Amino acid sequence: MTPLSQFEIVVLQPLSFFSFDLSLTNFTIYLVFNSFFILSFLVLPLLNPRFIPSVWQSLVENVYNFVLSIFQSQVQGNKGLSYFPAVFTVFLFILFSNVVGLLPFGFTLTSHFVLTLFLALSFNLSFLYLGILRGPVQFTKLFIPSGVSAVLLPLVTVIEIVSYFLRTLSLSIRLFANMMAGHTLLFILSSFVITALSASVLVASIPFLLVLGVIVLEFGIAFLQSYVFAVLLCIYLNDAYNPGHLFLVFSFTGILWFGACNSKVELSLDKRYTMVRFHPGSNFTFVEIWKDKRLW
Repeated sequence: MTPLSQFEIVVLQPLSFFSFDLSLTNFTIYLVFNSFFILSFLVLPLLNPRFIPSVWQSLVENVYNFVLSIFQSQVQGNKGLSYFPAVFTVFLFILFSNVVGLLPFGFTLTSHFVLTLFLALSFNLSFLYLGILRGPVQFTKLFIPSGVSAVLLPLVTVIEIVSYFLRTLSLSIRLFANMMAGHTLLFILSSFVITALSASVLVASIPFLLVLGVIVLEFGIAFLQSYVFAVLLCIYLNDAYNPGHLFLVFSFTGILWFGACNSKVELSLDKRYTMVRFHPGSNFTFVEIWKDKRLW
């Protein structure tokens, strides 16, 4: 048995419908199990809700509030809240898939590139459609940075476009590679433990402790990868709703007015001045430079 055998998709019951392969595999079984676990996690506390929540109900509420805080911190305005259920669902799906894969005899769905690619591609295509639907001209601001010279603007625009469409690959490969690498490492270290047991229990205790440490680390990575996936989805959704870069409106008597489409803006000034950060609460806001009227 090789370290990669754990990722093999095994056909349990061949099925076909005309030319479509509908065979029952370990992948589909764990897909159904994960969906069942997620529904149970969310629905069971609602069957007997309490004013003073139980431990389970508190856990569900805290997870919900945690993902909601991520969403609200990354997506500017309230218009994007209609897409929060999708982000919350994919967060739970990735988290449960990662954790179930760490259990004995578990199968990690997110270690398969086809699944992570499907998730990333479907979301990014939806965000692209949403951005174009809300305004094609406004959406192009995402690929045309302000303040770039006319000579470099075509090159920078091409780089922005390429980087935008590479989001799908980076989002899917990050999740798939982390899950596959972690489980492969666990398999190799566990093999060392089994081999060392033939020598003595004392010798096997060293790699066994290392395996326990890696298992704890993998549970942390399972949560971290679902968190990163959700954060990046929120950032990409915010780009669809609020495309564009920072632009200078006018400067007069040292008071600089800026308009910003992004939720958070950071200006790096000359070394003689302090770093200016602001979070625009409306379409326009202002900062004041005391020492000089020049921005740079």
